[in-house]
Amino acid sequence: MTKCYVFGAGPPPAKPPYVAEDDMVIAADGGYLYTKKAGLRADIVIGDFDSLSGAPGHEEDAPVVVRLPKEKDQTDTFAALCYGLERGFKAFHIYGGMGGRLDHTLANIQCLAFLLDQGARGYLHDDETVMTAICSQLQFAPRENGVISVFALGGPAQGVCLRGLKYELENEILTPDFPLGVSNEFIGRPAHISVECGKLLVTYPAGTQELQKQ
Repeated sequence: MTKCYVFGAGPPPAKPPYVAEDDMVIAADGGYLYTKKAGLRADIVIGDFDSLSGAPGHEEDAPVVVRLPKEKDQTDTFAALCYGLERGFKAFHIYGGMGGRLDHTLANIQCLAFLLDQGARGYLHDDETVMTAICSQLQFAPRENGVISVFALGGPAQGVCLRGLKYELENEILTPDFPLGVSNEFIGRPAHISVECGKLLVTYPAGTQELQKQ
């Protein structure tokens, strides 16, 4: 499945991800500086350009430029995700979206929930951690160690099962006001997470292999 990569203006990855020819790359405002430095093509540059000195010039590699008003209800990253959804993408990988301003990190976590509601999946990356949101199930290949945490996202999550981890749950209810699922551990077995009703935010170490990953 082709992927949509979105690069924000937050702390950039130490190493750029592999981007296939058919994938789309969207630079959200200041994220364009990173794509240039990393030698990544930017198919689209979108934003109000408050993090840049101005919109990219036409003399460069001619990315499509979408200029947004400075006063708006959505972030540049949210607008970039909407652009990718309109073009049929279902798998989104967001870099430069956490670790800087806390309010933008929280906004990008909300974006993960938004993507689920649109029938898509999002992954929020930094060099050490990946966050994703699910409303059904998620499976990981065995790894010997590493912390994995699971949180109710946006409301109670019912019928939560955690299997193959140090601390297992069976048909549990997670709520946004009690972090029961924090600081679990991989133990060298295939891990399975599922929820019957509601959304879960899952954080796990970068490099963990998700099975049947988009």
